[in-house]
Amino acid sequence: MAQKSPKPLVAGNWKMNGTTAALKEARLLAGMLEDVRLRCEVMICPPATLITSIKSVVKGAKIKLGGQDCHWYAHGAHTGDISSEMLKDAGCSAVIVGHSERRADHGETDETVRLKAEAAYRADLTAIICIGETLEERKAGRTLEVIARQLKGSLPMNAVPTNTVVAYEPVWAIGTGLTPTVEQVAEVHASIRAKTDPALRILYGGSVKPANAVELMSVANVNGALVGGASLKAADFIGIIKAYT
Repeated sequence: MAQKSPKPLVAGNWKMNGTTAALKEARLLAGMLEDVRLRCEVMICPPATLITSIKSVVKGAKIKLGGQDCHWYAHGAHTGDISSEMLKDAGCSAVIVGHSERRADHGETDETVRLKAEAAYRADLTAIICIGETLEERKAGRTLEVIARQLKGSLPMNAVPTNTVVAYEPVWAIGTGLTPTVEQVAEVHASIRAKTDPALRILYGGSVKPANAVELMSVANVNGALVGGASLKAADFIGIIKAYT
């Protein structure tokens, strides 16, 4: 019997964007989803300051909430950090870990990412584990090598489809407007699939927008998208979500 494809997930990573004025976009999205026959799960990952407010705004809508990062400890003297337990308490069902911006800006290693993913499991959150190569690594022909190393180092031993999502985001495509070819995306996702459970969701991220969403989401082994800038506006985000209608 053929393996059933996992249900797609379209998650919006707002990054360090959004004040209370952005609540109107979440409200607009909730309203737009009422008229859409969804064939995917929808998630917003806002700044931590907005999680509880957005939870209230989208109440009753088919929108899940996620955090953008967490510490590997449950509590303690870690000024400015947030734990997975805090995110769970605020209303999240998932948390992004290992985003390339965290790896670059904060020196996070594969080991750090693995510890954060384990912390997510501890709080009953889904870990959205990000991996991806730089432009230099792509040009050097090391993409699959880098992906394999990050995957091996970042995924906990107890990673399963019910607690883990992998997001492939080529670093050179994030926020640049550059997008890999369909063939390049297919090659990397096939490589990830060969090393993971067939039911594990593998998202693509990196300059995903309404204009290219259908093409990208149709690639084999692409089970959704991790969307950056285009998720900040409801009209753009719904355009990507509609790739699954």
